[in-house]
Amino acid sequence: MWSLIKIPSGGQKKKDDRRLITAIRTITGFTPSNLSLYKLATLHTSRAKETNGFRESNERLEYLGDAILGAAVADYLFKKYPFKDEGFLTEIRSRIVNREALNQLARKMGISHIVQFDQKNAQLQQVVLGNTLEAIVGAVYLDKGYLRCKKFVIDKLIQPHFDLNLVIQNNVNHKSKIIEWTQRNNKAVRFEMVEVKKSKNQKEFSIQVFIDDLAYGTGFGFTKKKAEQDAALKTCEQLNIV
Repeated sequence: MWSLIKIPSGGQKKKDDRRLITAIRTITGFTPSNLSLYKLATLHTSRAKETNGFRESNERLEYLGDAILGAAVADYLFKKYPFKDEGFLTEIRSRIVNREALNQLARKMGISHIVQFDQKNAQLQQVVLGNTLEAIVGAVYLDKGYLRCKKFVIDKLIQPHFDLNLVIQNNVNHKSKIIEWTQRNNKAVRFEMVEVKKSKNQKEFSIQVFIDDLAYGTGFGFTKKKAEQDAALKTCEQLNIV
């Protein structure tokens, strides 16, 4: 596996550059042409240094990668399901690119070994991997162009890691499951907003489930609905609700 990248100089810097090149080649299937893009893609704002009043991190690449990833997945689904309507395509795309799915995918691909972030912040660990994967997609787009990037998304992200038949069948509303469970067990449930983290381009919501005033799962998402579903999923896992 790859070791965590530091910010060294001299011979150690060359060694870490080679490790990052190997990691990116393993993840994407090609050798990066502009390594600086991938260094930036793996640098979270919690570890970024401020230069001339600007804290350079992977946030801008994440913003770009989110859009490119969504477009590539939409293109793929549009062609794969020529007789499905817009609602179906939108729903399946959202299941592929939601925060939890991207976090799991990034973990499988080894991104946890190359991302630089403040590991003392437990909350960051819930979102940083998926965000970094989006930033890497943005880096690939800038480094290789859209067509090569779309090929990377389809060949390395979607086809090896998503069984679309299972994705289609997995129509689970975890929030409804929690509500039904609490009703059956005469318990009170509420979904409470914990934090709204704002950046220049988006908001990220943190929501926690409380059952009879006991705290359970905390979820994260770029919409309240997604954060609630993420929190409900984690609560289902804690309570062994199938």
